[in-house]
Amino acid sequence: MQIEQLNRDIEKEAQIVKSVLQEVSKVIVGQKEMVDSILMGLLTGGHVLLEGLPGLAKTLTIATIARATSLGFQRIQFTPDLLPSDLVGTMIFNQKTNEFTAKKGPIFTNIVLADEINRAPAKVQSALLEAMAEKQVTIGDTTYPLDMPFLVLATQNPIEQEGTYPLPEAQMDRFMFKTLVKYPNRQEEMMILEGLSTDAVPSISSMIQRDDVLRIRKLVNQVYIDTKIKNYIVELIFATRQPREMGLRKLESLIQIGGSPRATLSLARASRAHAFLKGRGYVTTDDVKAIAYLVLRHRILLTYEAEAEDVSSDEVVSEVLNHIEVP
Repeated sequence: MQIEQLNRDIEKEAQIVKSVLQEVSKVIVGQKEMVDSILMGLLTGGHVLLEGLPGLAKTLTIATIARATSLGFQRIQFTPDLLPSDLVGTMIFNQKTNEFTAKKGPIFTNIVLADEINRAPAKVQSALLEAMAEKQVTIGDTTYPLDMPFLVLATQNPIEQEGTYPLPEAQMDRFMFKTLVKYPNRQEEMMILEGLSTDAVPSISSMIQRDDVLRIRKLVNQVYIDTKIKNYIVELIFATRQPREMGLRKLESLIQIGGSPRATLSLARASRAHAFLKGRGYVTTDDVKAIAYLVLRHRILLTYEAEAEDVSSDEVVSEVLNHIEVP
């Protein structure tokens, strides 16, 4: 497809996605990064981890986006006593037929909200990991494919860690984005307060259907990435793996594990989605920079020395972005 035609198609489809944003804004005030990251996850098939304190509208945002996109939605509250069968389903004996039949769990939907994901034990995490990685679920001896699109949106509290099970690195790597959900500013807080003065609950219209999401996904995959931009992405990832060789000697003692090849792929896919939301059929370095923190902050494992010096993964990403030359 020619870039001119691609630009026209993307400009048209991007307007449809903007209509979803307008519907969401009827309910959600601010939180642009959270809403954009969820939409980019939906348009690329990438799962999203939302980290923020309680009361910041994480659950409400996800439920609102599900309504605006006509997608199936299930909220699962993760607790220490949750079992894998509570998530994926189990085999039920049918006395009439003398046979076992599968009773599918809440994971069989389009958008799964895994609320407080780090409160569930390892067995539940493992069951969720299969669904995230393979887009399928095993119940008994049978494997069932999940409906497309399938997206896991997980939340966790950054402060309250008592009684939690930290997510293993392999599962963290399955999330395309880790979004830090922050407090609203003064103006947004006032808008939230004024919104409570009315009893009228905004009605959310369905702006796109399931088939629209799948069609737009294919278009996002066609967004053009120049070889120079691909090289830039690879340079960024290698700077987190081999900082000394990339001229970032001071980061060598701070990074234990850098970005994986999945980070490289996620950076490229997310850059395409970001360009699409901007109405462009090609990726620029600004797209890469805009989503670098979302893609890399949870994939860079820091050393004890970095923790002792109170260095965050965001500061490491910032140092890499400032050092690597833009093509």
